[in-house]
Amino acid sequence: MAVVAANIPQGKTSIPTYSQIPETKYELDWADLVTLDLSQFDEPGGKQKLAAQLFDAIQKIGFFYIINFGLTQEQVDRQFAIGKEVFQLPTEEKLKYRADLENGGYNGYKPLGLRQVKPGVYDNTEIYNIPKFIPAFERPHPEVINQNRDEIEGFARHINDGIVNKLLVLFAIILELPEDYFLQRHRYEEKSDCHLRYMKYHHRTEEQNRILDNVWVKGHTDFGSLTLLFRQPVSALQVRTPEGEWKWVKPYPESITVNLADSLEFLTNGFLKSSIHRVVAPPPDQADIDRLGVLYFVRPEDSLELRPVVSDVLARLGYDKTTDGSAVGITAGEWVKARVARGVTRDKPRSDVSEQVIIGGKAAKYYD
Repeated sequence: MAVVAANIPQGKTSIPTYSQIPETKYELDWADLVTLDLSQFDEPGGKQKLAAQLFDAIQKIGFFYIINFGLTQEQVDRQFAIGKEVFQLPTEEKLKYRADLENGGYNGYKPLGLRQVKPGVYDNTEIYNIPKFIPAFERPHPEVINQNRDEIEGFARHINDGIVNKLLVLFAIILELPEDYFLQRHRYEEKSDCHLRYMKYHHRTEEQNRILDNVWVKGHTDFGSLTLLFRQPVSALQVRTPEGEWKWVKPYPESITVNLADSLEFLTNGFLKSSIHRVVAPPPDQADIDRLGVLYFVRPEDSLELRPVVSDVLARLGYDKTTDGSAVGITAGEWVKARVARGVTRDKPRSDVSEQVIIGGKAAKYYD
């Protein structure tokens, strides 16, 4: 079935065209991930077929690819180009838009080197988060974003309306819930910490990688419901299998890599498992390249209590009893804000942290 590309207005055309670099020539130990073709969603029986495919995928590993999602590669590359322009701004300009990370605010700019990864070695990431385009989240942005606002908003809204909403329907089908069950808890016009992210990993020296044992970001889970990573060719993402092995995630052409996150695990009492993943040094032929990323983070409405849903599927599979790992009494907004704030504490290097209490006695774990 032919996929119709989203009608997104193009912003400032003087931004240089972004060209993706070649993939690594190294044959790495790639993870075996399922690919969902979203063009099948509106076909007769398509949702049910995709839900069955997704059900199989999440039994093995909480990562999967999607293709034919209604955006052209040119539209995706425009976002990479805009993100690159943001990070090329002078530091003093970017700091005008610094996120209030210490108080759990995630929107805006996260500077390079804010977190200590190992003693004397700091993180190598710059981040710029753009929240949902609703009045509650209006905020100042650099001029390059203002000049391209309509294009960025069109891109972000298509992700929500044309991609995320379809995935949320599939999860409802898997759980034998009404198809709009998760849609009603992820409404775009309501306050939540969904955001579009531009992210830059600065390449490291051989000495830095040696000190870090080649691990840039320890194994962790994401905060919300889903994370969408638009394909970029610098290989550095790894996923942890149920057997505890680390596998590389291959940059599949014209795809989005999707992983499950904390909120869906809480809401399903552990049936949908928040995916453990990490970022490592790229292979030698990509070692000197900065890794630019475009991502979209999906999070439930701030006011949603992270109480497990009532589902016949969960009852049949034995996931209907509240466990010590539950987040009953904690809202989605509280969980996100607390994890963000705890993530920038400087009490000890991240390499020394294997578990961190976040809120209400509930902890986040980190993996080597």
